[in-house]
Amino acid sequence: MQPGSSMKFLLGSEAILAALPQQKVRAVFSKQAMDFLAEVSQRILRGKAARAYSDIMTLAFWCRRGNLEQLKQQYDRHRFFQGRGIAFHVAPSNVPATFFYSFIPSVLAGNTNIVRLPSKEFPQVEILCQAMRETLRGMPAMAKEMVMVRYGHEKEINDYLSSLCSLRVIWGGNATIGELRASPLRPRATEITFADRYSLAVIDAEAYLASPADEKENITQGFYNDTYLSDQAACVSPRIVIWLGENTKPAREAFWSRLRAWVDKRYPLEPVQAVNKLLKMYLLGAHKEARFIPSADNKIFRVEVAALEADLMAYKENSGFFMEYTAEKLADILPICDNEACQTVSYYGVSKEALREFMTMHHPQGVDRIVPLGRTMEFSFVWDGVDLIRAMAREVEMI
Repeated sequence: MQPGSSMKFLLGSEAILAALPQQKVRAVFSKQAMDFLAEVSQRILRGKAARAYSDIMTLAFWCRRGNLEQLKQQYDRHRFFQGRGIAFHVAPSNVPATFFYSFIPSVLAGNTNIVRLPSKEFPQVEILCQAMRETLRGMPAMAKEMVMVRYGHEKEINDYLSSLCSLRVIWGGNATIGELRASPLRPRATEITFADRYSLAVIDAEAYLASPADEKENITQGFYNDTYLSDQAACVSPRIVIWLGENTKPAREAFWSRLRAWVDKRYPLEPVQAVNKLLKMYLLGAHKEARFIPSADNKIFRVEVAALEADLMAYKENSGFFMEYTAEKLADILPICDNEACQTVSYYGVSKEALREFMTMHHPQGVDRIVPLGRTMEFSFVWDGVDLIRAMAREVEMI
């Protein structure tokens, strides 16, 4: 199959794609890969275009050379890892920077790469691709090792790119995974999938009330970044806020009042978003015992639920739609965590020892990440329970 004109190349070309199977893999954390990513980072940080997009600035800061050198130290030097071959990445359509977070560990793992970019033309995608194009002008060998394309849902293209790869990485949810799995892989090829997930926040009410005003402001900013910056489209964005303690009312009032001030200044709400939240609230109320908490407008939409049930997240919504629940103890969150779709638990005022005890005692089916509130969007090479460097590389046993 020849890709032809239905594929739009934002990085590389049809000739580079055709020659990709002849390219050699590299060892993990090769100098060439480190130099490439560090230069892309510097170009973004020095430029003006990315400054309007906090997600791109955060990404560029994360992949600066100093941070990559620190991350490199976590991997065993006495063991030999190299790339698997061609990695074919399928990026989600609703979060602009995810394709690059998938690409980074694969490059560092020594692979050559094909990336199917989001179908939506985000400015952030063009900024990243432009920084890579400029960097690769001075790195002709690396330029032959990567292709970034945009196309629709043509199965024949999925078939072709899947037939080339030794590793397929699928982001974007259950439907996308099902679509791509209709395209077979070679017998020795492997696959990493990131399915639909949901996340939650746990806040100790007394700890929140006891925190100083400046810390409350930091909590507000962190929660806003966790949720509204991605419009809750990211799996890591909390969908439900669980309050711990007996007298949570004053903490809840203070928390949401502060968030209101942030949202009013920064978040535009479209009519269709408001309608979607109302619809989801009615559906939730029809199937669960729930109470809508009135608000000045629809920017913060709160629904208090009477119980945590495994299927509660079937009624989740974006754009500032929050379920709430009051729990007496941390163990009460188990029903919503004991589901493989549960990804990230963010927390404030809960000790790491208590969280570790919860995991040790209950071993929930879900929960792949436990992070402080405000840090759910931070990327790590361990994602959804997978060490991406080791999963994307091939270890050669030496005895």
